[in-house]
Amino acid sequence: MIKKRTAVLAAIILILVTAVLSSVVTVQLYEYMMISQGNFIQAEEYAEMRDFYRKFNQIKKVMMEDYLIQPDLNVLLEGALKGMVASVNDPYTYYLTADEYREFLIDVEGTYAGVGLSVSVLDNAITVVTAFKGSPAAKVGITSGDKIVAIDGEEVDGTMLDDAVSKMRGEPGTKVKVSILRRGEVKEFEIVRAVIDIPDMEYRMLDSEVGYIWLYRFDQNSTANFVEALNDLHSQGMKGLVLDLRNNPGGLLNECVAIADILLPEGLILYSEDNKGRRQEYKSGKEHIDISLAVLVNKYSASASEVLSGAIQDHGVGVIIGETTFGKGLVQTIRGPFKEGDVVKMTTAQYFTPKGNVVNEAGIVPDIQVAELEEAYEFVLNNPTKELPIELDAPLTRGIEEVKSMLREKGEIQE
Repeated sequence: MIKKRTAVLAAIILILVTAVLSSVVTVQLYEYMMISQGNFIQAEEYAEMRDFYRKFNQIKKVMMEDYLIQPDLNVLLEGALKGMVASVNDPYTYYLTADEYREFLIDVEGTYAGVGLSVSVLDNAITVVTAFKGSPAAKVGITSGDKIVAIDGEEVDGTMLDDAVSKMRGEPGTKVKVSILRRGEVKEFEIVRAVIDIPDMEYRMLDSEVGYIWLYRFDQNSTANFVEALNDLHSQGMKGLVLDLRNNPGGLLNECVAIADILLPEGLILYSEDNKGRRQEYKSGKEHIDISLAVLVNKYSASASEVLSGAIQDHGVGVIIGETTFGKGLVQTIRGPFKEGDVVKMTTAQYFTPKGNVVNEAGIVPDIQVAELEEAYEFVLNNPTKELPIELDAPLTRGIEEVKSMLREKGEIQE
């Protein structure tokens, strides 16, 4: 009797062990297959994916079978990815195909073929921030504040920024029609595309004491060019500096931080916080130049230009003049490239000035508010290829006055 019970018990144990081993082997084999393919998902993730793909394939099937014009499957898949990323309703977060990512990198490298415009989205309109000096767009009279409403007859709005930029680029010598809205009137310009060498700055002496650097953007050469400009201006007798960040849409944060390190005493330049509350600090070292400084900003000064002007303001090493800035205090990060070369450019954190002031949607409020003169705008419209006279540039004129006042207080100039 005992032997029979023992045998039964042994059989039960054997069955259980076999079942467990079979399950383990199955799980291990599944995990191996997933890992060998470069993937590994948990059970709950698998359930989510199963439900998603069931719905996705249903929609895909009816589109492929019943839509009036046979759609391209790759276009459908690309649209699904773009739609998922766009659903967060963040204009700074978007999906880029491999081709679009290569186009994106052109902005950092500094050369491309197109019309020579820097644009951004303002009030859901594609708005001209800057027409680069000497560019085809500048020569025909397009200027800051113009709103692009159509390209080659096709209407565009703020949700189509990437498409609009892509349409304006093309082979040198080819033409593109750009329709802009200005003062309630739509104007159409035919522009011949050219190779655009995107400048990052210009500089000169305004008089015998005051130097001027207009920093258009922060690209991979900005710090080196900024140092070169400072050295040249110092050799010409510069005692004070007007730094112009008007229409500067931002760019590379590391270049902005490096320039801030030149201008600021030791301390915090900015800090950022992500969705988990993790804080990253960017600091300046002990060595810096001590110079009487005025910084010009306007409503198109955004992102990295707000980092720099906000840090200068908080440290009290310069006076900020002009209009309240754009208010883009968000940090974007590139995730990828993935297997096909595509990426997601997404908002991953927001940044704060050294004193903890929020920049996003608030902007940097100038120490001295100075609006652009209407006469200046009229001059630019009527003379697109000419320099704006200093006497018509109210913020610059005030900047020069403030720098001169600082120099007099220091006893560096006497009048």
